[in-house]
Amino acid sequence: MNSKSFPQQIGEYHGKVRDVYYIENELLVMIASDRISAFDVILPKPIPFKGQVLNQIAAYMLQKTTDICPNWLLDTPAPNVAIGKKCTPFKIEMVVRGNLVGHAWRTYHAGGRTLCGVPLPENMVENDYFPTPIITPSTKASEGHDEDISKAAIIKQGLATAEDWAVLEKYALALFERGKEIAAKQGLILVDTKYEFGKIGDTIYLMDEIHTPDSSRYFYADGFEERQTKKEKQKQLSKEFVREWLIDNNFMGKEGQTVPEMSDEWIDTISKRYIELYEKVIGAAFVPAPKSQEETYDLVCEALKKV
Repeated sequence: MNSKSFPQQIGEYHGKVRDVYYIENELLVMIASDRISAFDVILPKPIPFKGQVLNQIAAYMLQKTTDICPNWLLDTPAPNVAIGKKCTPFKIEMVVRGNLVGHAWRTYHAGGRTLCGVPLPENMVENDYFPTPIITPSTKASEGHDEDISKAAIIKQGLATAEDWAVLEKYALALFERGKEIAAKQGLILVDTKYEFGKIGDTIYLMDEIHTPDSSRYFYADGFEERQTKKEKQKQLSKEFVREWLIDNNFMGKEGQTVPEMSDEWIDTISKRYIELYEKVIGAAFVPAPKSQEETYDLVCEALKKV
């Protein structure tokens, strides 16, 4: 963030998109930057207001799900900042899928009929609904790509006990159901998403962001069935359009490939798409609220005195 540490800060971590500051052994300050990543690569230019969009959607969704499970969030002192409880994370991501898209579709299209140990029905086409949402977990890699893993392997490898898995499964499916309800009110379909959980003592907490364009995929509900019938591409809100642009420009994060030039017009387009998703998901106008690093630092310090 800047050269100054926060009061009682004992460490920090800079991820692809977010910067995390550890306050004693109890709290985290998480700053959602305007950086954007795809194919595990940070793209060379930031996207205006992206951090604020992600932070505010996540805070909104966490507040809307407190009756389902406890979560880490304590305060959002600045537009792109969250302060919350430090949990011991499960080293898995709970990926919940309502429709056959993305990685699941590529597996299916290649002939696979199981994913992470979960059987996939026959005679499905891309974007079809599963009979009921499925959980296809992945390992949370500290470096490189996350990898698919089954429930049985998670328990066998000690990534979660059978008792913890039962809670994780229950929470993930209930959160997805709530996410779908919120999306439906806004004319959207929550297609798939991922959740991360951790523990403090014996209590499991929902961590990180939820139902944001970086962690989820949304389709527009209007015209969905007609597009499926005609086998047309679904209209979606997510950062998938950024990945598609990169693929069209011969970049998939592979060795020897170069990130294509990002024009100012393209950056402005990406920013507007993120803002569009905010307004569609939340159902309210986005209010840009840029803060200087100094202002953000002061707001965080003030908040840390109160949490």
